[in-house]
Amino acid sequence: MSLQTSLNRLLLQFLHQLPCGFLGLLIGLNVTPVDPASVGSEVWYGKKSGKYTSVGKGDSVVYSQLYPFEGLWNYTSGIIHHVKLKGLEPGTRYYYKCGDSSIPAMSQEHYFETFPKPSPNNYPARIAVIGDLGLTSNSTSTIDHLNYNDPSMILMVGDLTYANQYLTTGGKGASCYSCAFPDAPIRETYQPRWDGWGRFMEPLTSEIPMMVIEGNHEIEPQAGGITFKSYLTRFAVPAEESGSKSNFYYSFDAGGIHFIMLGAYVDYNSTGAQFAWLKKDLQSVDRSVTPWLVAAWHSPWYNSYASHYQEFECMRLEMEELLFRYRVDIVFDGHVHAYERMNRVFNYTLDPCGPVYITVGDGGNIEKVDVDHADDPGKCPSAGDNIPEFGGVCKSNFSTGPAKGNFCWNKQPEWSAFRESSFGHGILEVVNSTYALWTWHRNQDNYKENAVGDQIYIVRQPELCMKDLKDPHQSLPYNSSTKSSSAINHLSQVEWS
Repeated sequence: MSLQTSLNRLLLQFLHQLPCGFLGLLIGLNVTPVDPASVGSEVWYGKKSGKYTSVGKGDSVVYSQLYPFEGLWNYTSGIIHHVKLKGLEPGTRYYYKCGDSSIPAMSQEHYFETFPKPSPNNYPARIAVIGDLGLTSNSTSTIDHLNYNDPSMILMVGDLTYANQYLTTGGKGASCYSCAFPDAPIRETYQPRWDGWGRFMEPLTSEIPMMVIEGNHEIEPQAGGITFKSYLTRFAVPAEESGSKSNFYYSFDAGGIHFIMLGAYVDYNSTGAQFAWLKKDLQSVDRSVTPWLVAAWHSPWYNSYASHYQEFECMRLEMEELLFRYRVDIVFDGHVHAYERMNRVFNYTLDPCGPVYITVGDGGNIEKVDVDHADDPGKCPSAGDNIPEFGGVCKSNFSTGPAKGNFCWNKQPEWSAFRESSFGHGILEVVNSTYALWTWHRNQDNYKENAVGDQIYIVRQPELCMKDLKDPHQSLPYNSSTKSSSAINHLSQVEWS
């Protein structure tokens, strides 16, 4: 993907969340969508405050969430605008307004900074990573803390609003939907939560690019088998520019980092379109230009909490070898409402060439924090628990290692380096093509100077891990790890690849 199209589409993603992006909404038993063409989609922008040398014009859309059940309210959105900005230069600040100048109705001035040019010497200063955010008092603490850490980019790994924890009529949400609403004819959603969440995030997303991937709370089924309607309508991603034919998975560059965003709730089988796209995308990565390779999706493969334990084992079995073969450096996930950082691992075996998996599903959602570990006495779920909303069930007993013959470990697994049940967020600071500093910030440390919950340097050593890869396109034996665990016990402090 070219630099220009990457930058253009990155900006498109967040501009539609400005105040001029939502113009009224309707909710009730009978609703009629507004005409999206009734308000224009414009962005005026330039390099100096108050001087706009370019005007971008785009498209406007509305969507509906419909439930043909007695007593359930339907929803139709306000007008959502998507504008693609052209002619942007890397590493440059732009000032802009958005709206419709013919009414006239323009927003106040905002500004943003484009990503640095892809290069092994250029990186975003601070990349914030959040998952499972929601719209609660804990969410507010997370965003306040994140804002204090001054990010230059946000990576949102799914489960944004939790609108589906409410009835269509609103009211009080529930941490357990099926427990609170056992007679609901369908998994309802209160769509105005999306609008409230957009206003809540506006101070950040009006100035900072936010890249997103879908989670299970974005499925939001409605009549006719329609799913993900709000998510797909509200967020624009560089799918086309990255060769993807689906907004559920895509890739992009930010300086010397190539990001791969994968969909856990669409077909991930090795015979499917997503897998074919992923393989082609990985083959196209030039590690001399973007040395760091970072992947993200919602549901973790490596997770020692009882919640969602081995839930997406099928996806791991389909895709893990491919990510390992191309030496992905870091993987970010959410879904589990806690924090966990893994040692470098491949196929449940410590491997200095495997990715560092990090779970940050601790943004502050309504479903509360997860506290039970699968290795705690009496907490190991059965193989029939934790059934995914999408995909098959591939639960595995372990044939080797400390969990030999068992479904769960009887102690913290050796691949689990650090875990804590607290809300928070992470900051990734890539220093150069070798070093990156990862810091997890707990919400309770918001007002403490220089306090961190977890911090490590992640270190790349391609001369170690790339030297035996004569042809990465060739298939690897699945249990290819021959590294002894004793040789990498230091990984909980410094991660090597």
